[in-house]
Amino acid sequence: MDLGKGARIRLEPQDEYMHPIEAASNFNESMYINLFDHQQRCGGWFRVGNRPNERHAEMSFCFYLPDGRVAFMFRRIEIDNNDALAAGGMRFEVIEPFKTLALKYDGKAVLLEDPQQMEDPKTAFANNPTVAVTAELTFTGMTPVYGGEAVDENGTPIEEDPEESFARGHYEQHMKGEGVVTIDGTTFTLNGFGLRDHSWGPRYWQNLYWYRWLPLVFREDFAVNMSIVQMASGKQHIWGMVYDTRNGAPAEYDLIETGSLSSTLDERDQAQAQMFSLKTVSGREYRLTGEALAMIPLRNRRQTDTGEWRQTRITEAMTRFQCDGLTGFGMAEYLDQIVDGVPSGRHC
Repeated sequence: MDLGKGARIRLEPQDEYMHPIEAASNFNESMYINLFDHQQRCGGWFRVGNRPNERHAEMSFCFYLPDGRVAFMFRRIEIDNNDALAAGGMRFEVIEPFKTLALKYDGKAVLLEDPQQMEDPKTAFANNPTVAVTAELTFTGMTPVYGGEAVDENGTPIEEDPEESFARGHYEQHMKGEGVVTIDGTTFTLNGFGLRDHSWGPRYWQNLYWYRWLPLVFREDFAVNMSIVQMASGKQHIWGMVYDTRNGAPAEYDLIETGSLSSTLDERDQAQAQMFSLKTVSGREYRLTGEALAMIPLRNRRQTDTGEWRQTRITEAMTRFQCDGLTGFGMAEYLDQIVDGVPSGRHC
């Protein structure tokens, strides 16, 4: 990415903590993490996002049970500050910057026999049981951290148009995780892998036309994170990183230089499988396949200043991946703006 003369990406230990509230009405600060136990073939993802200028936080809990059911909860909670990533019974805590993170949740979730019912959230919540859920998980960094915030030669964050911006400050890291999740009295003791994401800055989901995000882990010495992002402005970005120390390579990320993706869609235009290839800056090439094991469709709606409603669909699939004879697990997250009833990125 060309940042301009004197610009750089800054990342410091203090960025693990909360950032000052900015003037943009859509300022967001969020933490996301996922975890999958490869032996039990279950796991989930968890997020808190603060929107202090809109006076609410968003909390999401999603857990894929081994039998195909999904436990899910989304809540908006009133806030008046950006002091912590803690809302709706969920709390993120930084134990040691860039090394150790803790997650706790004590709340409820709707238990879905058919996760596709979440296409209509009101009906899904009304027609399925709401059960008690607790989670207590500890994550440790498996890799270095990648990302940060673009700043100018004076160290001042580079401003973007709030209508174009999405996670201006942003970093990711593959993690090892362990702990317990209890759903309706059934306890899962987890030991697995995942990826975490911390971001801050103006955010509208509708600033993205579509994206494909594939964070996954095969084992402690081999993990991938690939994104293809089509902005509403027309710009497209293919980026990500590979951590592969199987043959004695340095314990660092090898950035993705180019990549391509082909998806197999069902009758709902949801990706049930994908094939993708990528090439890293070091010249290494990879071919991977993915198969969705469980999927839940979510949506985000925003009304513009002109009164127009814009709808975004995000399908969240726990996915089994294959590469070089190895099997891994992770997410296939597909975001699409819905235009005339059709997802905008259905070709990819």
